[in-house]
Parts: sequence; C-alpha cells; structure tokens
Amino acid sequence: MSVDEATVRKIARLARIKVKDEEVAPLAKELSHILGWIEQLDSVDTASVAPLASTVNAKLPWRKDIIDDGGYPEKVLANAPEGVQGFFAVPKVVE
Repeated sequence: MSVDEATVRKIARLARIKVKDEEVAPLAKELSHILGWIEQLDSVDTASVAPLASTVNAKLPWRKDIIDDGGYPEKVLANAPEGVQGFFAVPKVVE
C-alpha cells in the first residue's frame, strides 16, 4: 500500500501533529514502508499457532485465598493523620 502526501497531511491534522512541508514526502515514504511490512506479516499463516499471553512458558504460583487483617494494624494506622479505636478517622463530609 502506498501513502501519498495528502494522506500524510490528513493523518497529521487528525493526530494534531504539526508537520513541516519538507517532512511530508519522507514521512509518506516511511509510512508506505511500514504498511508494506504489515502486509508481509499479514501473509504469514498463523492458523496453527496458539495465542500467547506471555513469551515465557511459566505458571504463576497460586496462594491460598485467606482473609485476614494483616496482623499489623499499628503500622497501617501510623500512616493515618488520625486514628480512633483502630480505625482511620476522617472528617465528616455530609451534614
């Protein structure tokens, strides 16, 4: 696929990118080359290739889903501006 200068100007306008007149022709050539590579990739048969979530064939370790309080409420409340009876105290916002 070939990209002409008018298409480059339109893409630049839509993307809100300022492109100087002397940069339009080289950009058109470069975009045409990029689209050529994409067309080459499109011709590759990937029907027998399984989709990947990662390039590393490793399983993530699972942990038990246990609900607890963390065991250190004092450390958590140390970050609070004010704590009352083990909870964060916040100013009232609704009257």
